[in-house]
Amino acid sequence: MCICVNCHYVDRCVTYHAVETQHQQPHLTETPNFDPNEPSINVNIRTQEDVIEMEWDVVGCLSFKREMGKWSNLRPGELVPT
Repeated sequence: MCICVNCHYVDRCVTYHAVETQHQQPHLTETPNFDPNEPSINVNIRTQEDVIEMEWDVVGCLSFKREMGKWSNLRPGELVPT
């Protein structure tokens, strides 16, 4: 799971914005202004017949500042991305 969902900076982060783009998800902001320090992204690639699926997850970041439930508070009632 992407650590960004519990990060204080999720709604301002350029890396999370890129992950949203890769997952074709609505952006929390159209103009992110926080450039995190050394984010680490895992990309899982799965094939199913002729379809290739890629899942991007930020698994580490020196700028990570824990704020449990930050994403959920910004998108109440929506399922947390996994």
